[in-house]
Amino acid sequence: MRTRLVLISTVLATAAVLASQAAGLAVMRSWLTGQTDHRLTHFGPPPPFLAEPAHDRASGAPRPFPREDALPSDYRVYFYGADGRLRRDSLGSGDGRPLLPAAASSLTLTDGRPTTVPAGHGTSDWRVIARTGPDGLRFVVALPLDTVEGATSKLLWFSIAIGVVAAAGVGLLGSAAVRLGLHPLDRMERTARRITGGEPDLTVTDTDPRTETGRLGIAFNTMLGQVRAALHRKDVSEQRLRRFMADAGHELRTPLTSIQGFAELLVEHPRLPAARRREAHELIARNAERMSRLVDDLSLLARLGDAPVAHRESVDLLSLAADGVGAAVVAHPGRDVRLAPLAGGGPDGSPDALDVVETLGDPHQLAQVIANLLANACVHTPPEARVEVRVGTVRTGPDTGGTDRPGRSSATGALPPDVPACVVEIADDGPGLPADTARQVFERFYRGPATGASGREPGSGLGLSIASTIAEAHRGRLELDTRPGAGATFRLLLPRSVGAGPATRP
Repeated sequence: MRTRLVLISTVLATAAVLASQAAGLAVMRSWLTGQTDHRLTHFGPPPPFLAEPAHDRASGAPRPFPREDALPSDYRVYFYGADGRLRRDSLGSGDGRPLLPAAASSLTLTDGRPTTVPAGHGTSDWRVIARTGPDGLRFVVALPLDTVEGATSKLLWFSIAIGVVAAAGVGLLGSAAVRLGLHPLDRMERTARRITGGEPDLTVTDTDPRTETGRLGIAFNTMLGQVRAALHRKDVSEQRLRRFMADAGHELRTPLTSIQGFAELLVEHPRLPAARRREAHELIARNAERMSRLVDDLSLLARLGDAPVAHRESVDLLSLAADGVGAAVVAHPGRDVRLAPLAGGGPDGSPDALDVVETLGDPHQLAQVIANLLANACVHTPPEARVEVRVGTVRTGPDTGGTDRPGRSSATGALPPDVPACVVEIADDGPGLPADTARQVFERFYRGPATGASGREPGSGLGLSIASTIAEAHRGRLELDTRPGAGATFRLLLPRSVGAGPATRP
């Protein structure tokens, strides 16, 4: 590219110099020729020479014109006699003469119009003009063009020399200028080579937005940032996939090992007592059920991560919450599980009355989220802890939910502030969660410390991850507000259907 730029600039500069010199040469030649024509058109021989020459009295022959001193200049005047033939004598002196026809009838010159004719003797052309004198006598006034041709020749050689010097100068200086101008590109090239050589954190330093190379540097750095971000996401995704596969393998290995062990026990000891055989069968069935639930959860997570919610319809969250509360009371008898309106929704800060709260989504998936959150609250809190399900509408914010603040954790990003949202809160007055535990509850296969007293078998650690994924698939958010000794509040926020439910509280 550098060679092409220098070559192109040299050719253009040389062509420009030669074109300007050629134009100057043409103008100068035209001007000098015009001066010669002016001299020709304003010159006329003295009247005595316009008549036929007198005859010598002794011989009767015509006397010739005086030649040497008649015109002390570079003019030449040639006469055609009465017989129409060119006379051998002429006015003016000097070497050379124009090429003129021998007879006036062959003279093609137009009177009063200067014309260039070749030299009949000598090297330079002549500028001539024809005139008609008294009695039809024709004569030709001529001036040599040696001065014009000499000046033109010198200017031509001077123009060629200037063109050569200009080409050499542009080639040398242009090469240095192009090399200096492309120096930022050289630096970018070296940086790119170092990056491909194993230094991925480098960036180019030429980022002046006022120059082309600076804008190229900005675009290059932006591209590098996007590539690094993509590689980082790829590494994180690979690490999460490896961790997920390792955790899934570990979770599946435990029930498989139990099933294998009890199956081998039954095969190797066919005469086991009936009670032991029944216990082994129950443990095999329980581990098979656990493994089936785990596979179903993994399959659901994969489906939720690959595609958005396929089925959407108008869903009443109040009805889903009431059904979830009824199921939780049956599954956990003796627990205080109640349904309540969202606190602080009235105009004076009092709770709103329970009312329909509608959103768009899959009712089965949303019911699964509410059931999962209620099951966690009942299993992981003391039996005397109260669980309350609150339903209402809010505008997102630090106090109402949907945005980040200290003490709040979520697996998804914050929602836009001050937008209407439907809310289902599952709150308990149990011991709460430490900050480090709250940050991990939405991770797959994470199991927090057991604080409940239900005696149930621990789950797979996928419930909250599934619930968070379902909320994200519905363009909503699942978040947790908690601190030790102050209970925990899981909050499901979903986009609100227009015209449904009570007015949102600010």
